[in-house]
Amino acid sequence: MTRTIGLVGARGHVGAELIALVAAHPALELGFVSSRELEGQRVADHHAAYRGELRYVAHGPEQAAAAGADAVVLALPNGKAAPFVAAIDAGAADTRVIDLSADYRFDDGWYYGLPELTRGNYAGQRRISNPGCYATAMQLVVVPMLDALEGPVQCFGVSGFSGAGTAASDRNDPAKLRDNLMPYALTGHVHEREVTRRIGHAIEFMPHVAPHFRGLTITANLHLARAFERAEVVARYRDRYAGEPLVRVGEEAPWVNAIAGRHHVELGGFTLSEDGRRLVVVATEDNLLKGAATQAMQNLNLAFGFAETDGIPL
Repeated sequence: MTRTIGLVGARGHVGAELIALVAAHPALELGFVSSRELEGQRVADHHAAYRGELRYVAHGPEQAAAAGADAVVLALPNGKAAPFVAAIDAGAADTRVIDLSADYRFDDGWYYGLPELTRGNYAGQRRISNPGCYATAMQLVVVPMLDALEGPVQCFGVSGFSGAGTAASDRNDPAKLRDNLMPYALTGHVHEREVTRRIGHAIEFMPHVAPHFRGLTITANLHLARAFERAEVVARYRDRYAGEPLVRVGEEAPWVNAIAGRHHVELGGFTLSEDGRRLVVVATEDNLLKGAATQAMQNLNLAFGFAETDGIPL
């Protein structure tokens, strides 16, 4: 049975990736694609992956709720989802909602959709909050050692400027980023709070923006309650993510330029201090894919009972 997907916020980078993923899915089709800036234009004229005559609309909350889609994906900036959720709750409660913003990641009434860690908590919930891009990488890099941690985990992050969205700012201005590394929100970042809440352990996150377009890297510094050998650490990661097609564990520290356009997270580096009680691990991820659109596709598949990687190139 084919399911229809409505997409609100289609003009952004993540919206473009979602259009391509839905277009390639064997059992999903686009019901509507909403963008005020592109209203009336053919979706196919903007996305080579899409074939069809569907045109962009400019749906407000009530129109999106009334459109009859089986699921609505909200790819909106933080703070913009609530009117759409309220309208769907009131007029189309059975419609699945996947919210890509941070608006519902702290709401216990929503399923938090990081499947590799939370799929066991999914029980048919129709309101699904997609994790943040950095938050996804940080959780995957920390969780295998969670029971052995002593003190906060420090995570140094660098992302391409696509993570800053399409609204003009210093953090997506190529001229200001050229030959630069731009630090921002060095304490209290929403992903710091998100990960701390989800794993129940303090995270100290220091994000930066670099001149490249897509892909992020996290260097995590973990203090350990006892000494470990490297082989034991690597075995923990391999065992934890065995059978997970979108998490790959390697020996060497992954490079961010190798992850662009890929749908998985790479973990590696695994370096211990001389006393075995400090571990550094590196994670890379495409912030637009596993950090957003690919994870949304995993959650759509989960919500509809499809295979979790349907429509995701592996």
